[in-house]
Amino acid sequence: MGATVNELTVISLKTEPGARVTKGQRIADLESDKSVFEFESPCDGTIRAILVQAGDVKPAGAPFLQIETADGSLRHLESKGGLAHPAPAAAAAAKPAAALIWTPRATKLAQEAGLDPTTVSGIEATGPGGRVSGDDVTRYLAARKS
Repeated sequence: MGATVNELTVISLKTEPGARVTKGQRIADLESDKSVFEFESPCDGTIRAILVQAGDVKPAGAPFLQIETADGSLRHLESKGGLAHPAPAAAAAAKPAAALIWTPRATKLAQEAGLDPTTVSGIEATGPGGRVSGDDVTRYLAARKS
């Protein structure tokens, strides 16, 4: 990750606890304020825990899954704590503008268009976990021009 990336949004997970993974296998899609990218397994192993859900926003560098592996070269990434379990996803519901959660890319696009994400009304949040995505902002801006 670049030095300016502060947080990442989990777009989707491509694995589940108990699954065997191989080094280089795509296991998640993540989004920063600059791009969407595929996260690949750093080693062969077994997924022991997934600590996030699609739609979660985490600080860059924060662990989001645990892989059991025999690959000793990754010992510096070893988890010292116990397993954490994410809370169940809440049911989607209409939220006031100030209560919407925006992905970093959506916030950037809105601000570049001169909008304040905390006051935008009428935008549909179709991103992971009910968040406003960059695509939502693009559709909203296109509809405003019509």
